[in-house]
Amino acid sequence: MSILQNKMSLRLRIFISMILLVFTATLLILGSTYYQYRTESEQYNSYRQDRKETQLTKQINYLVNKYDLAFNYGDWDDYKIDFEEITKIHNVEYSIFTPDGKPLYYSYLPLEIISNNYSLDKDFSEMLISIDGGKITRENSTDVGKFQSSYTVLKDNYDNKYAILFFPYFQDVSFAESELNVFLTTLYQIYFIMLVVAIVLAYFISRYVTRSIETIRLKINQTGLLKKNEKILLKNATKEIDSLVNSYNKMIDDLEDSAEKLAKNEREQAWQEMARQVAHEIKNPLTPMRLTVQSFQRTSSLESKQEKNKLNDFCDTLIEQIDTMSSVATSFSDFATLPKTQLEKSDIVDATKKVVEIFEQNNINFQSSKESIVIKLDKEQWIRVMTNLIKNSIQAIPSDREQNINVEISDSTNSVKIVVSDNGIGVLEKNKEKIFEPKFTTKTDGMGLGLGIVKNIINSHRGKISYKSKPKKGTKFIISLPK
Repeated sequence: MSILQNKMSLRLRIFISMILLVFTATLLILGSTYYQYRTESEQYNSYRQDRKETQLTKQINYLVNKYDLAFNYGDWDDYKIDFEEITKIHNVEYSIFTPDGKPLYYSYLPLEIISNNYSLDKDFSEMLISIDGGKITRENSTDVGKFQSSYTVLKDNYDNKYAILFFPYFQDVSFAESELNVFLTTLYQIYFIMLVVAIVLAYFISRYVTRSIETIRLKINQTGLLKKNEKILLKNATKEIDSLVNSYNKMIDDLEDSAEKLAKNEREQAWQEMARQVAHEIKNPLTPMRLTVQSFQRTSSLESKQEKNKLNDFCDTLIEQIDTMSSVATSFSDFATLPKTQLEKSDIVDATKKVVEIFEQNNINFQSSKESIVIKLDKEQWIRVMTNLIKNSIQAIPSDREQNINVEISDSTNSVKIVVSDNGIGVLEKNKEKIFEPKFTTKTDGMGLGLGIVKNIINSHRGKISYKSKPKKGTKFIISLPK
């Protein structure tokens, strides 16, 4: 059985679930309708009983006051015809007893009263006279059928209790039952039609829902990491299907981001490998070349001063270009093989302050929330990070603009936040995704490896680096290091 359930299609499950839901709702509505009808019928009969009893009580009190019968129990037989007229006028049955339970008048009596010599039980009479309100309602069952009855204490104009009224109320249920049967039959017909309509709707709805899921399944099968994946666009989809489609589309976006990060990592690795090779190939011949030029410059046998000056200028130019190439090779080497991070407890405030003091001629503002913040840090690499960031900030500020560079350190429970901000030209929107990529630069000089090295160092410290920039207004680099 479990195997069959596991293999049952979603379409069939939806179809069966909808049919069961409609069928259950039909049964519940029929049951609640029947219960509501019964409740309203009982409320109506209770109200009708109270109304008839009130009219009966007024009529009896009128006769008792008229003939002064309140406590003259021996005179009641003389006016029996008057009490019988009440029965005919109001079409009701009733009985009257003394406070002791003795009969004064009766037109209908239940079996328990007849078996008690046509009297009320003495204990019951005393209890009824003593209770507040002076009224008890009971449900009786006899050969005639079930009926409601009430025992009410009668009082004269002076609020004296002079008798007990027994009033049986018989419901005429034949019409109510007939009306209920007609009503329920009509409901059965209506709900049968609704059930048929629900079956048809369930069939088409289950097809509609599974068609959307089938579309999603086909798209998922076509999804791949190394291909351009298309998003799903469905019109008039249900909320659940729309949520599923949005989840798939989000997955596609995440997949593209992952692919982009993978490609970025591959590019960085390729750059590091290329940088390692370039640094190796360039650096090897540079030192011999420099030494050879310097040696030639010193041992030159030229006697003419003019010729010597020309030779010196030529050699100085060569040495300068060799030094430039050496600097380029060093930058590539640094990017390719950063030294292994050596984390030691260091004061990041003191280390940062020393870097700022190097650029004191640039009027850099430095602030820290504490005089000393000790964390695990590679001090040499951190100095390199701050030197690169401050250098970038200085170079980003146009010469015709007053420099405004701020370095701020703030301490929190789990991390240290370092912010380097400037009022430079900012980063253009089109360059925002490339700023940490190696070899990317907007300057005319430099290799574009500085921010790449900064990011690698921050990553090796298990930290995070981000930035905010407004074109022509400035850039703010935010670093977060764990404590």
